[in-house]
Amino acid sequence: MDRFLGAADSALRTLFAKQRAVRPCPIVPGDETHLAANERRHAAALMRVNHVGEVCAQALYQAQALATSDPELRGRMAHAAREEIDHLAWTSDRLVELGDRPSLLNPLWYGGAFLIGLAAGRLGDGVSLGFVVETERQVEEHLTAHIERLPASDTKSRAIVSQMRDDEARHGAMALEAGGLPLPFPVRRAMRAAADVMRAVAYRV
Repeated sequence: MDRFLGAADSALRTLFAKQRAVRPCPIVPGDETHLAANERRHAAALMRVNHVGEVCAQALYQAQALATSDPELRGRMAHAAREEIDHLAWTSDRLVELGDRPSLLNPLWYGGAFLIGLAAGRLGDGVSLGFVVETERQVEEHLTAHIERLPASDTKSRAIVSQMRDDEARHGAMALEAGGLPLPFPVRRAMRAAADVMRAVAYRV
């Protein structure tokens, strides 16, 4: 029961509470970003997508921690989720700076990701870890693409996304080292297709 209550508390905090990062935001102090109106809208839309990704990351890790009976793996998932809170705080704060808002569909994104994480966890720890490996690999590719798409002058957003990418790569490597199993090709394709839909919708809504 305590684990279920903890998962519910995490969901409420992720969706409705202001997150506070442990690490400082990876920007150059005093570095000022000057963006035209269209650049600002585009950068904000990309950062909204990244914020949704972090909402989903919280849901996935919480669900997978709930599904496993291995205390060590549960601790790994909880640790990764805590690190991802930094990303959640950074992207949320950057959206405010850009004069925009998070996705209106965040409760839907969280709920869907939680169910997916729970299903992956129920298939066994190896599959659950393999799901983390593949998720982080795809997220790393996505963040690389966002660095290329962000306005060149938006040094703040680019620095945040770059640090997020480094962290995601490390999380994926840790999951692989812990025994993550390769996922079948159709599953990997389905994951990519679902992520593509999420990114397209979150860019606008």
